[in-house]
Amino acid sequence: MTKTTWLKWNEHPWFSRSEAGGGAVQLCERLLQASLRQVGIKPFLAEQLSEIAGEVGSQWTAALRRTPEWETLGRTGRHPLERLPFDFLEEALDREAGGLKTLDEPTGWSIIAVPLLAEPLAGTLLVLTGRNLGGEALPLSVAVGRALGLCLRITCARERHVRRESRLRSTLEITSSFARERKSGRLLEVIAVEATRLLDCDRSSIFILDREHNEVVACPALGFEGGTLRLPHDAGIVGEVILSGKSVRVDDAYADPRFNPNVDKQSGYRTRNLLCVPMHDSEGELVGAFEGINKNDGSFDDEDEESLKQLGIHAVTAMRNTREWEQLIRSREQLTEQLTRDVRIVGQSPAIVALRATVERLAATDLPVLIMGESGTGKEVVAQALHFQGSRAKSPFVAVNCAALTETLLESELFGHEKGAFTDAHEARQGKFELAEGGTLFLDEIGDMSPGGQAKLLRVLEQKIVTRVGGAKPIPIDARVIAATNANLADFVRQKRFREDLYYRLSVVTQVLPPLRDRPEDILLLAEHFLKRFSQQANRPTLSLSSEARRRLQSHHWPGNIRELRNLMERVAFLTPMDRDRVEADDLAFILSPGREAPSEPSPDLGLKEATRQFQQVYIRKAIQRATGNMSQAAEVLGLHRSNLYRKMRQLEMQEAEAEDE
Repeated sequence: MTKTTWLKWNEHPWFSRSEAGGGAVQLCERLLQASLRQVGIKPFLAEQLSEIAGEVGSQWTAALRRTPEWETLGRTGRHPLERLPFDFLEEALDREAGGLKTLDEPTGWSIIAVPLLAEPLAGTLLVLTGRNLGGEALPLSVAVGRALGLCLRITCARERHVRRESRLRSTLEITSSFARERKSGRLLEVIAVEATRLLDCDRSSIFILDREHNEVVACPALGFEGGTLRLPHDAGIVGEVILSGKSVRVDDAYADPRFNPNVDKQSGYRTRNLLCVPMHDSEGELVGAFEGINKNDGSFDDEDEESLKQLGIHAVTAMRNTREWEQLIRSREQLTEQLTRDVRIVGQSPAIVALRATVERLAATDLPVLIMGESGTGKEVVAQALHFQGSRAKSPFVAVNCAALTETLLESELFGHEKGAFTDAHEARQGKFELAEGGTLFLDEIGDMSPGGQAKLLRVLEQKIVTRVGGAKPIPIDARVIAATNANLADFVRQKRFREDLYYRLSVVTQVLPPLRDRPEDILLLAEHFLKRFSQQANRPTLSLSSEARRRLQSHHWPGNIRELRNLMERVAFLTPMDRDRVEADDLAFILSPGREAPSEPSPDLGLKEATRQFQQVYIRKAIQRATGNMSQAAEVLGLHRSNLYRKMRQLEMQEAEAEDE
């Protein structure tokens, strides 16, 4: 025959007698002290259940939880029963009272069940079994159970705090790794892997909302071709999260009508439980959903939900930064491709053909190059061609006009400065050498650099290290240096105006660019090249040059070289009326004035007759040169018939006329 006794907290006189139950009071105090030093429910129970068993006199003591199956949180001793009376345990929970049940068996075993009434552990019982448990065993167990519930509440709070702190630290470590990923696809994979580790689950996926197509794109989608999966934006549990903007937790996926098992069927995977949270950007706009699947131990809880939300915030930021980085990379690559196409050394003259071949060879090296030539001959274009045709094309090309820098500014401009290094240095700034890291530094008008600047530049070129103004940390540099000047540096060295050692450091390879007047066969090619480019910029059909305009261009002396021709074609493209498709000579008349040119003057020591003869020889040779040897065009420019031109050349005893007669 069985007998059951029930007792609630404070229902027995024993609880109100301060002189009674001294052992229970001491035990409760020890439980409280243990809860303050122990982290984790299971370690705490493993340590304390044996002490409780000794105080009560039970042979088997356990903490059981209904979830809805019965789960053992901790136990000690040997189980004497083949099967626990679960109906009795259920009743203890329902009554919220401790119960003692004496079993009608020859062994005389009894069982006590006490609800712990611990909020984080609802449905938990302290269960004790032993032979002939009676007397004070039930009130003692109820008192201990009350204390144990309070201690478990403290332990749970400490465990949550430690776990939250650990997860926060893990989240920070995880999100710091996001910054290293520069490709969106790889970043999404890293985020998914780290989410599974943080939540201790089997899988996770990010669903990006595609508003244009009303779909969500799962990345990564394991088991699917390409690792991606597209679904309707309102389908399944993810769809509910997208539409409602609220989190969803599912403990039994196949029992939930919102769950779509087709994805499992396609991938061969089986989902047990899941957690799905919305993802918002910094402005609060919904961008997708973040899902964790199959918790390894139990079900997803509130802490998992909060952790996934926090990780999602960082993930959205990382994805935005990565997309911006990718856009910058694409823009830079497109700009590099455009510059590579635009940076062309145009011309068919022997000097330019040789120059292109030299540039092609030099571009494959890191040799310093000194480019010399008159202003406007295209020194920077050659420097850009050396850069964009070489292995450094995807790195920066940084140009510095040395003539525009005073000695006091040059060091800061080239090498950078630290905050507070001088007046107005409100923040640290990189110098041109640092900005050109991995690329090319173009030093234009190097001949105008001050002596002090020359010394500092030489030291940097030799050591390949810069130190910012006001700083002490040496900064290694990797930048190819190309210098340019319109001065004769060799003369400057002889005049002690330029350091000889710096000259030899810069002029490992020297390239001299010819003036435009020495390559007349390139004038029309360049004019048409610039006219086509600027016609496009002016949103008009490409202008052509009339015969008279071509002759006028060829007859000009071009003191400003290619820069002058380029500027002229830019003005013509924008100022020529839109109803015309051809450039006439009159369109150039307000800019070009061949009569103003000053060919080489004869010596003032000559007589007038001889000076006139030499002047005519020089003038006729210039006309023939600009007409690229076409005597008919040269005669037309000079206002003569072709036969009269030859007669005049013979009168002037010019050898060109004799060669033509032969």
